[in-house]
Amino acid sequence: MGFLKDFGLPELLIILVIVVLLFGPGRIGKVAGELGKGIRSFREGLTGKEDEKEEEKKDEVKTEENKPDPPKADK
Repeated sequence: MGFLKDFGLPELLIILVIVVLLFGPGRIGKVAGELGKGIRSFREGLTGKEDEKEEEKKDEVKTEENKPDPPKADK
């Protein structure tokens, strides 16, 4: 991985120009958006089961808090 040490601004600009030539300026936004959605989906896939359990617990607590009090019986 020694080649990464010499990776600077000129190299990044060359890569950026190549990407613009390949995809065009309009499509870069779409590609970046799809890349972001893919990364988000991957993260959710890794932690999804844990998050789902936490959300279910939070939903249960919220529904219990929002339940109306039972009517009091007058004697």
